[in-house]
Amino acid sequence: MPELPEVEITARLLDQAVAGAKVESAMAPGLNVMKSFKPPLDGLAGDRIDGVRRRGKMLVIDFSSGLSLLIHLMSAGTLQLHGKRAGPKDRTSRVLIRLEPDQGGERELRLREFGTRQRAWAKLMPAEEIETDEDVAKLGPEAWPDPVPVGVVTTTDRPLYSLLRDQRTIAGIGRTWVDEILWSARLSPFKRAADLEPEEAERLLAAIHDRFQAAIDFYESGLTLPLPDKLPKPLEVHGREGEACSRCGELIHAVHYRDYTLCYCPREQTGGEPLKDRRLSRLLK
Repeated sequence: MPELPEVEITARLLDQAVAGAKVESAMAPGLNVMKSFKPPLDGLAGDRIDGVRRRGKMLVIDFSSGLSLLIHLMSAGTLQLHGKRAGPKDRTSRVLIRLEPDQGGERELRLREFGTRQRAWAKLMPAEEIETDEDVAKLGPEAWPDPVPVGVVTTTDRPLYSLLRDQRTIAGIGRTWVDEILWSARLSPFKRAADLEPEEAERLLAAIHDRFQAAIDFYESGLTLPLPDKLPKPLEVHGREGEACSRCGELIHAVHYRDYTLCYCPREQTGGEPLKDRRLSRLLK
């Protein structure tokens, strides 16, 4: 699933490319992709795009009419700017926003989703209703750019791995970056938040900000439109089971669940002790 850094760079690059563009037509060929019906999506024809921004792990396209399109990419969605219109055989496009041609020719904002689990969604609403929408109002404080308040991560007994991924606690962290943040902070994924020492809490909050800032800087230095469907993420531990830790040389270990894998360095994070496999456990989902 795209997380805060990936959604942030998508919003920035698209904003630079389409702000001020006039909408020629808008449609939703994807079944059940629209979670709102009034105002209708095709009513955006003739409107202009004011900008594209991020909210948590969601994208928001603002229009000059005062409407905003809230988009959640879920696990396999992408929002891309294409130089030609989707063809009749395209089965991946969920939302199409066709822009009036500019000097470079045709342009189309395309929400695409790959795989069989079609879960990406969009809602069109007045801009002033974005923050009170049920999917936005429940979000905790943004993980970046402002520092997360220390009380957010020290007033609960939950394990850090599940706490940090809970969007109601902190908005923007998912399964990829939680591994990276905990490795940077040298903390066990299963350490209870209430057991954090003040210095550990400070390390954790610094790791959240610094890893996201570094990731966004990395993306900005090397990415342009069109974005690749799979971004080259600057990762140290996630997805690197069996590789050497870049800090200490210990092999990266993993805890396997039914649908995903948690990666960590035993020497750096768990006192040298490997964690038990939890493939059959329902804990920390």
